[in-house]
Amino acid sequence: MPEGGHPQGRLKVLLLAPNLNGDGLGEVYSIFQWTRALIEEVDLTVLALVGGQDLARQLPGAQVVMLREPRFLHDRFGRFNAMAKPWLPIYFAWARRWIRAAARRGEKFDIAHQILPQAMRYASPLPGLGLPYVIGPLGGSLETPEGFRDEVEAGGFKSRLRALDRPRLRYGRALRRGFVQADVILGVAPYIRETLEAAGIAPKRFVTMLERGHGGVMPKIERTSNAGQAHLLHVGRGVRTKGLRDVIRALALLKDLPGVHLTSAGEGDEIAACRAEAGRLGVADRVTFLGRIPRPEVDALYAKADIFCFPSFREPMGGVFFEAMAYGLPVITAARGGPDFIIDDSCGLKLIPETPDQFVNDIAGAIRTLAMDPARRHALGAGAQARLASFGDWSDKAKALVTLYREAINDA
Repeated sequence: MPEGGHPQGRLKVLLLAPNLNGDGLGEVYSIFQWTRALIEEVDLTVLALVGGQDLARQLPGAQVVMLREPRFLHDRFGRFNAMAKPWLPIYFAWARRWIRAAARRGEKFDIAHQILPQAMRYASPLPGLGLPYVIGPLGGSLETPEGFRDEVEAGGFKSRLRALDRPRLRYGRALRRGFVQADVILGVAPYIRETLEAAGIAPKRFVTMLERGHGGVMPKIERTSNAGQAHLLHVGRGVRTKGLRDVIRALALLKDLPGVHLTSAGEGDEIAACRAEAGRLGVADRVTFLGRIPRPEVDALYAKADIFCFPSFREPMGGVFFEAMAYGLPVITAARGGPDFIIDDSCGLKLIPETPDQFVNDIAGAIRTLAMDPARRHALGAGAQARLASFGDWSDKAKALVTLYREAINDA
């Protein structure tokens, strides 16, 4: 039995989870669900960086130790705080001191897991503390395809910050140390390992593990659209890399299919450009922009749609794929990053993004293929639900983590 283990064999696990929040979105929501399921499997202590949320109330059954961020970061600089995470180095220094103090007072853990943040740009506080540790699931650090860089970088300074990720991985000594000494690195897709190895970082052990789990129940939707008719759906933030502009351009190549319509749910700087593009190309009457809408309305869109067309070409994972697949939607996406791993031939069509013109033509071809073949749409939709089920629910993911923890402890 490991040194800190529970008499019944339950592991004592220390989880580093800054900004964890049961009311959050995206990766924060996913990791919260994972953490809640993990409480059933291990004795869990969570070191959290919190704003206004009461994480201890959200996670009964876990020991939650919280460092609070200044409230003004959320109230006045919410978007900047979410992107730049200026308080994260302070949290990491605090976590390292807390772990050392816990060791001095005789509190022992079997393993530590830095589960957030997912981006590969923050040096871990865990090396050198005498604990085996896991980092991940990591995502991000995808480069923009060369042919798309001019349009993406036109979005301003924020869109160019990602270019710093690769140099950080190659030259950041503290960052590299955390990855090299980790007993296990989890990545949301195989490209994470390729990214690390390209920077000269050889993980001791790498495991592909998606951040998301499915909710268990998948609705059965009867779709009745005929050949030549298709309701396309795009759900996501309005940024150039999500591919909404490419779908609109593809619609302009399908003017012989007036029964094909696109709905966009999401807000952001790109939406205005997409509205203008739809008007310029003469397809404004075939595109509906809803902006940001409540979750029940998004679910209703999934139920009404025929095809989930989300050709995001710089997507680290993509929780929206899980949502669309749960509703039995065939998928059109890019053969890159997370989507290239999540989607296979059983559930969708994947396209290689090389240049905007080539990508738009390929998207138009994929839409035409599925719009004209309801039977294939139905088969791919059934395949999407089967593929999603193969990834496991939150309980499955928690059990898989415990298996990895035990293997890492034994190896260490």
